[in-house]
Amino acid sequence: MSPLANPLPDAEAQCRQLADLIRPHLHRNPALIGIYSGGAWIAERLKELLSLPEDIGLIDVSFYRDDFAEKGLHPQVKPTVIPFDVEGRHLILVDDVLYTGRTTRAALNELFDYGRPASVSMAVLADRGGRELPIGAAYCVWDVDLSDGQNLVLVRNADGQLAWRLENV
Repeated sequence: MSPLANPLPDAEAQCRQLADLIRPHLHRNPALIGIYSGGAWIAERLKELLSLPEDIGLIDVSFYRDDFAEKGLHPQVKPTVIPFDVEGRHLILVDDVLYTGRTTRAALNELFDYGRPASVSMAVLADRGGRELPIGAAYCVWDVDLSDGQNLVLVRNADGQLAWRLENV
């Protein structure tokens, strides 16, 4: 893990790096599925950078979270949209930050409601460690070390550009 850089890395440059990591695996004809909201933005960017003809899938894990009973429904639930058949497909699940692995687990649970893919790999811009489940990213461009009171948040600026913001909680 590398210490947190100041200023924070360029998220758009990281998207290009992530595309470069995925490009050698395009022969498998993978489909991208972004986890709302940061992962959805990154998946959209990867579709452009990799010139993929197929629409991306978008997944909202709100109903599949293991803390749903405690926290309730997120006020901005979005519909899950998977515009392709997942059965037998190679899928790349895309998110902004990988932390405990619980969001990824929720996404996998929902994804399997749509069918049984041939494989599912994970692509993230940042991995902050702290795993509570045996989940890892096949494609990652930044291992970052944050304190317990910090959150790394991906935002989309008014011009559509992606950027990192550090929040203290």
